[in-house]
Amino acid sequence: MKMTLTSLAVGLLLAGPAVYAQGPRNEPVQPIPAAEVSDAAMAELGKKLFFDPRLSRSGFISCNSCHNLSMGGTDNLKTSIGHNWQQGPINSPTVLNSSLNLAQFWDGRAADLKEQAGGPIANPGEMAFTHELAIGVLQSIPGYVSEFETVFGQSELDIDMVTDAIAAFEETLVTPDSPFDQWLKGDDNALSAQALAGYQLFKQSGCVACHNGPNLGGTSFQKMGVVEPYQSDSDAIGRAAVTGKDADRFTFKVPTLRNVELTYPYFHDGEAATLEEAVDIMGRLQLGRVYSNQEVSQIVAFLKSLTGEQPRFELPILPPSTNQTPAPEPFG
Repeated sequence: MKMTLTSLAVGLLLAGPAVYAQGPRNEPVQPIPAAEVSDAAMAELGKKLFFDPRLSRSGFISCNSCHNLSMGGTDNLKTSIGHNWQQGPINSPTVLNSSLNLAQFWDGRAADLKEQAGGPIANPGEMAFTHELAIGVLQSIPGYVSEFETVFGQSELDIDMVTDAIAAFEETLVTPDSPFDQWLKGDDNALSAQALAGYQLFKQSGCVACHNGPNLGGTSFQKMGVVEPYQSDSDAIGRAAVTGKDADRFTFKVPTLRNVELTYPYFHDGEAATLEEAVDIMGRLQLGRVYSNQEVSQIVAFLKSLTGEQPRFELPILPPSTNQTPAPEPFG
């Protein structure tokens, strides 16, 4: 992986410690830490697998299809498109900073990134493959076999190795040094007056009860529609699909607000098209508060300050298939 200095580091080198004269602030939100790559070779292998559409039955859909790293780690669709143009059941959450979540998927059915990575490959509505077929494809490609042997010490592949590698890459997809993070570290000039007013309103309204910590969310499950019921045409029932408890109906993992400017549309059903609409709905349904247009604009300005440094890397050159590699079935 190519590691580059962030703009924060460059600023510190040029301006010295006086950049953050106030020092770190005591807030219910903490700055996003920079990525720590413990195994660069595994992360590089995982990057290839993340971008490789041959892990799908069609040979067309990759992890990046629904978690596009050029688009905030999402696909900007209400619900994702799966094999044979099937409409997905739920909005695709961002993969950026997902390693900071307490669990994966809106209903938390995957405990971690490794468990999540195997799900879409075998889901008939997503990549529509099987783990066995995916391993067969990879095993037929000498370039992959050699790289797996280098990383894992064996040439016989299995799905655990695949998901370990993908998870290792996804753990590098963090977005530090947003304007808000610079403010948290003590830079008084990092936020506009409107964004700062929006953050104060965000705190005073009680939004930080759920959207806190480095990821401003992702650490709890909450009911959608506390003060007023949320009306949705989606069949998704939330955490109840995992626990089987009726009390968990319409309870979803609180989404991160990091890079939220990039990850439209919003909510599990993608029904909120804009940040302004999302802020208005959340205020009324979760807090019982009707924000004025000015207040909505202030909160939106704050939310836009949460866009951090996007992951930067060279696109992987995937190893070529061979005559033994099973042909894709794009229309099968």
